[in-house]
Amino acid sequence: MRRRTEGQESSDEPAKADRKNTDQGPPIQAEVKSTLGYGSVLMNIGKCLLFIIIVPPFLNYASLQREGQLLMPKGGQIVDVGLGQGMHLLCKGQGKPVVILDAPTGMSSEIWFHVQENIAQLTKVCTYDRIGLGFSKRVMQNETTGTEKVWGMSTTGRMVDDLHRLLQAAGVASPFILVGSELGALNARFYSHIHDVQVSDLVLIDPLPEDIFEEDQWTEYWYGKLLPSLQARQFSAATGLSRMLLILGVIEPTIKGENISEDLMQRQKYLLSNPAHQSSAVDEHYFMNESAAQVRDITKFKPLTSRTSVSVITGDSFDQQIPEHLNQMVVKLQKKFLDESYPSANHIHIKGADRRMIYKKPSAISQHLRKLVNQQQSKQQSE
Repeated sequence: MRRRTEGQESSDEPAKADRKNTDQGPPIQAEVKSTLGYGSVLMNIGKCLLFIIIVPPFLNYASLQREGQLLMPKGGQIVDVGLGQGMHLLCKGQGKPVVILDAPTGMSSEIWFHVQENIAQLTKVCTYDRIGLGFSKRVMQNETTGTEKVWGMSTTGRMVDDLHRLLQAAGVASPFILVGSELGALNARFYSHIHDVQVSDLVLIDPLPEDIFEEDQWTEYWYGKLLPSLQARQFSAATGLSRMLLILGVIEPTIKGENISEDLMQRQKYLLSNPAHQSSAVDEHYFMNESAAQVRDITKFKPLTSRTSVSVITGDSFDQQIPEHLNQMVVKLQKKFLDESYPSANHIHIKGADRRMIYKKPSAISQHLRKLVNQQQSKQQSE
């Protein structure tokens, strides 16, 4: 057998090396392509996340700036109540006595739509947005009347001061019929005790008893369940998520039905998407215990004059969506504070209703308010 020469062996080595490099090539190239593909996927995911985080809030903010001008209710006005504060006031109808409607906790004046339309056929009726809610300008930190140093922001004492300045600036005639629900009822009580000459009739709809926040179970529900849900709604509005959910039909406006105009539907959507409105709603709920304490103190300090009649409107329960033991707690404490503060109050019960009666059973409320208006008009004619 012939042996291979050294020249032949050395000439074969480069060929082997080339074959070796060729064999190793495809796996290395595949690994590089895989890494590049993985990086591309991550980059696309990052772009999508960036789009989701930045674009919806930006588009929501731009839409809010436009809608804030276009969706102002017809006939509504922004009243300058001092120090650059503007409050939205909407009055309909003509005549006396004037009826003033104060909305429930964290809600705008839109909630009174049905009641206001009904009463406006008989007399003048006004709704307004508390500072920060609806179309009322939110107070800046450096703007002050001095009253918040006593009462604190987003509490009944401050809200009553705002309302008093609003009615004076707008020239609303008194005495008037003052109607309030939940927080609005606390405000109405406080106002009536302080400015009793201006209020002929006080109407409390589902009033929260001031002692309710001394009950641990209620405090746990209010601050442990209700408030976090409102904070989540505020976050959803701030990120633009609420607007997307409204477009998709996942969430809907509170007031809806055949007789609801498109403008009202759009205003409700505007407020659901407005983080400033939602933030003020959170604040009102957060300081609710302080507001209740203020009302308790003022009713002890200055009892209501006998010239002011008091009516209380309640349903079968305070809120059909909360546990029954909490509803029973509210009913028990309501009876206690009514017996102590307003023993001669006229109590009207609406069957099948709860705190949502303002927009679900408005005719029952309107019927009682019409009765009060007729009584005051008859008295004025006899005088």
